This record gives sequence, C-alpha cells and structure tokens, in this order.
Amino acid sequence: MAYSQAQIDALKAAMASGVLTVRHGETTTTFRSLAEMQKQLADMEADVSASPTRPRRTVAGFSNGC
Repeated sequence: MAYSQAQIDALKAAMASGVLTVRHGETTTTFRSLAEMQKQLADMEADVSASPTRPRRTVAGFSNGC
C-alpha cells in the first residue's frame, strides 16, 4: 500500500500525544501498543522512501566541428 506523508505525520502526532487511535480522513485505526505503532511507522517510512522518483534524463549535444 502506498502511504502519504500526511498519514506518516498523523501517526507521529498520535504517538507524540500518547494515543493509540489515529484518524486520517474517514479511516480510523486503533493500535494495541506503542511498539505496534513504531513498527507501522517504520513500514510506512520505508514504503515512502522506496517510492520511485522521476527518472533522470540526460541530453547529449553534438557538433559537426564548425
């Protein structure tokens, strides 16, 4: 599943405030422990950092010598 930075931020805010329930849009998730939240956060951050970026393009220039 692709995660957004907003979802990561919401999870971090919930962790910082000490609650185990996170709401993002219409979805509510209740975690069993802080350890479970930390694992989910690590998975989410890994997913976001592994997302493909735009490929780099290189343009070659040629000259006939004139």
